Amino acid sequence: MKSKLDLNSIVGFLLIGAIVLYFTVFFDNGDATADAALANSTDSTQVEKTAIDTAALVAVEEPEVVLSNDTLQGDSLEYLKALSLYGPFAKHMMAHSETEFFVLENELLRVKISSLGGQIVEAELKKYRTYDSLPLYLLKENSNFGFSIQAGQLRSSSQLQFKLANQGDDFVELLAQTDEGGQLFFRYAIKDNDYRLDFDVQSQGLSSLLANVDQNLLWEMKARRHEKNKDNEITRSEMQYRLVKDQDVESFNTTSRDQEVAEGSLDWVAYRQQFFSTILQSRGEPFATGDFEVASLDEEGYTKYYASSLQYPKASNGDLQLPMAIYLGPNKFEILDSYEAGFEELIPLGWGILGWINRGIVLNVFNWLEAYGINYGLIILIIAVLIKMILFPLTYQSYRSMAKMRVLKPEIDELNEKYDDAAKKQQAQLELYNKAGVSPLGGCLPMLLQFPILIALFQFFPASIELRQQPFLWATDLSTYDSIYQLPFTIPVYGNHVSLFTLLMTVSTLIYTYMNQQLTGSAQNQQFPQMKYIIYLMPIMFLGVFNNYAAGLSYYYFVANMITFGQQFAIRSFIDEDKIKAKIAKRKEGPQKENRLMRRMREVQEQQQNQSRQQRRKK
Repeated sequence: MKSKLDLNSIVGFLLIGAIVLYFTVFFDNGDATADAALANSTDSTQVEKTAIDTAALVAVEEPEVVLSNDTLQGDSLEYLKALSLYGPFAKHMMAHSETEFFVLENELLRVKISSLGGQIVEAELKKYRTYDSLPLYLLKENSNFGFSIQAGQLRSSSQLQFKLANQGDDFVELLAQTDEGGQLFFRYAIKDNDYRLDFDVQSQGLSSLLANVDQNLLWEMKARRHEKNKDNEITRSEMQYRLVKDQDVESFNTTSRDQEVAEGSLDWVAYRQQFFSTILQSRGEPFATGDFEVASLDEEGYTKYYASSLQYPKASNGDLQLPMAIYLGPNKFEILDSYEAGFEELIPLGWGILGWINRGIVLNVFNWLEAYGINYGLIILIIAVLIKMILFPLTYQSYRSMAKMRVLKPEIDELNEKYDDAAKKQQAQLELYNKAGVSPLGGCLPMLLQFPILIALFQFFPASIELRQQPFLWATDLSTYDSIYQLPFTIPVYGNHVSLFTLLMTVSTLIYTYMNQQLTGSAQNQQFPQMKYIIYLMPIMFLGVFNNYAAGLSYYYFVANMITFGQQFAIRSFIDEDKIKAKIAKRKEGPQKENRLMRRMREVQEQQQNQSRQQRRKK
């Protein structure tokens, strides 16, 4: 399943579409001790040895599980699971008398590498915390990484015991010996102020083993929960990868369980969570292909399960020689963009014009204001003011069109009483509009032009890590819902909490609806009597949906409504409806010229009338 739109995007488009339709018709959403010890560590490179009490472990012999070559070639993910920390080798892999741990860290990142499998078992982001103020780990014994090194016997590099070969302040080199006399060499290196590690893999004397098995790099991870709204975090977490051929980033998201195969070679694979990503990148030749699986998890403390089987390029001598990199960090646009590898496309800011608005305008304004240390609630307020100022000409034009329609309302009422036939009534109204120089769509088109901005902002706020754990007024985190009261029960759609910003947004929208009803009068209710109640029902529906969305989004819509109130009062103060009425009367007396819109509407109406006549003749 390949899609550029995730579930939130689809829901967002439907909601924004409803909002625009609504305003178009009526004019203007582990272990705590160990964690503390890691956090207090100050050495840039450390080696830790942990003696495991073998008497406390259950003695487990290596299970005699053999997969045929057909199985290996047919489903490499099944092979991965058999080798994984969650498969039949789980206890066997832990039954070692001594395991060493090697630590690399800089100002941003601290990683812990195990001698068992030579893989990263912990990755802590120093500048971030979980929603409950605990250290934030992208990895903490929740992943498995290894190369298949022998067919038919479930042999993987994740089963090998590595020894320290060399170390420095910013690198660790590990070496493992196989029973057949071959060697496997891993090198990890970290740079200052960087979330990415270089990871180089080489082998010697393993060509005979590697020749009998598909060249598979097997990688799986259980994503840890970091945010307050677990359901939202699951929905916004997905697997992504970039194809070499067209540099497109493919998204693979599901709320259940599904598999996918890459259609071509790829540069990197990312296990993206709502605000953080773990990315495996090839620094040399691209991966030949990939076989992927994603599943949602009900397990406490976790959100999703990711699994990949990547076919890596073969060296000329049959051994491994793979330069790679591992990114372990936040989904922050300028950080991801700095690697010049397309990582920034992981952030779901929208495609086409939506992405251009968010990347070219909103993000730049956000970062510019952020540099001054302004509170993020005030930044949202400033952005709302700037956007409303930019769109003010459209708002003014829409209000002016409404004023013209109000001036014509008595004549429209006369036409409604004069004609019983709907077609004749429409024709008479079109003639009146043309004589008066009024477009019935004058109030709609400005709102439709704002549609891309509304969708772009709907995409931006839930994906913006800048808002994560940023407080404003009563909201402790603008990236999730602001709960002022926890309900003792759950209301379908609405949830089990009360979001005050969503309430304010809903109330302001209802007031806005009432004001516009007073401005437009009852003409629209006569044409669409069923809308009289629907327009007040829709804000109530938004109340249920937005109650679980980011507080920053509801706050923005609330502020935008309040600014619109002010704009309407200002416009009313300097629009003279008597002058508009005089201009319309003067235009009626002069020569009439049918504009393009009116001509097109008339042609459509005449076509419909002709079709109706032909149908009556056939009968």
